[in-house]
Formats: sequence, structure tokens, C-alpha cells
Amino acid sequence: MAGHSKWANIQHRKGRVDAARGKLWSKLSKAIIVAAKSGGGDPDANLRLRKAIDDAKAVSMPKDNIERAIKRGTGELAGNEVEELTYEGYGPGGVAVMCEVMTDNRNRTGPELKTIFSKLGGDLGKTGCVAYLFERKGLFVLPAEAGEEKVTEIALENGGEDVEPIDDGKFQVTCPPENYQGLADAFEAAELTPEISEITRLPQTNIDLDAADGRKVLRLLEQLDDHDDIQNVSTNLNITDEMMADEE
Repeated sequence: MAGHSKWANIQHRKGRVDAARGKLWSKLSKAIIVAAKSGGGDPDANLRLRKAIDDAKAVSMPKDNIERAIKRGTGELAGNEVEELTYEGYGPGGVAVMCEVMTDNRNRTGPELKTIFSKLGGDLGKTGCVAYLFERKGLFVLPAEAGEEKVTEIALENGGEDVEPIDDGKFQVTCPPENYQGLADAFEAAELTPEISEITRLPQTNIDLDAADGRKVLRLLEQLDDHDDIQNVSTNLNITDEMMADEE
């Protein structure tokens, strides 16, 4: 699981939440549309929509944009249909890569992702080729000052499964997806702000590569993560400090 935490931290540090690029707001709009479509437009009754709106507000997405996205999801405003897809494949060295996608044109998205994989030493695979290597989990990363005892107590009392110290004294907490919102609310009530909070796919085991091949995988992950239609990228690469040296 630590491998994913390092990749999540790379995403966070390299400005994945850089709204100035314009891409993040587009991604968040799609997340809101899909959430509203699947569970309705009331965030109090639709926890997935609530999370998507919270993510949008965290990067100063305008209220009007959020409201338009909700109305597109509920059908109150016209717009291209946004569908939720998963693409799977292999990176350099045979590592598993999963891409969670929201797109209004799968005939465009699929070929574009295939091109990214092939240009960067990977292969886009068939559905199910690597999904069995991952588990869907709620993931939180909290700063060191949160304190291990306090984080552990809150996690165990609110559906958390595991608390693990990671880089820089931080703490990674995992939970079943159905416990995510309750645990998020508990951290908020305790005035603890996670640096990362998401529902994602965590590898059950990690693959070790040398630093050179590992950097090739990171380049592939970064290119995929930068694609407008990709919401989340997961891998089972064990990301080492040596691989990350050029990513600082």
C-alpha cells in the first residue's frame, strides 16, 4: 500500500490540484455529473456527490460551475452523456496500471489512452487483465502532527481497517469504501485535515523494479494522470526514493 501512497503524494506535490491549467475543473465537473446522474442532485442524500462537490470547492471551482454540473447529471441541462469506464494495462517491466475514466466520447478516449501506453513502453490490455490485483479502498493520508494515537483511535472507532506510518512521519489510513464518508466526517469533527482523501484502488502486492524502469513507469503514470478524461490512476509498482529522485 505504501507504493500507492507515494504515487498519490507525487500527484499532490506536482500540482494535480492546479486549477489554473483548466483540466482539473473539467475532471471535477465530470465527477459531479456522474455522481448526480447515479444518485440524484441532493448532496445530503448522495454521499458520492457530496464528496465530488467538496473536492471542487477545495480548488475554488465556482459555484455556478458546480450547479451546472449537478443539473447536467440530473438531466435539467442538456449536454453530452458522461460515462464511467475503467481501462487496464501494463507499464514498463510488466507493472499493472488501472485508469478510472469519465468521458463523453469513449471512441476518442480509448485510442488516446492506447497511444499513451504504447509510446511510453506499456500496453493497454483487456478488461479484467489486472483488476484482480487491486482492492477498492478508502484512503486517507494525514500529517505527522495529527498524532498516531489520535489517528488510530478515530480510525478504529469509525470503520478504519489499517493505520500505517509512511514517509515524513505521515499516517496512511485505509477503510472499506462504504466506511469512507463516516471516517471522513470523523476526521473533520476531530479537526484533522487529511492531505489526501479518496476512494481508490490499492494493490494487494507490489512489484519491484530497478530505478531506471521505475522512472519509465512514473512517466507513463504522469502522462495518463494528465489526460482530461482520467480521474484516477493506480499501479502496483513499489515506488522507491531512488525512482522519485527526479520527481522532486
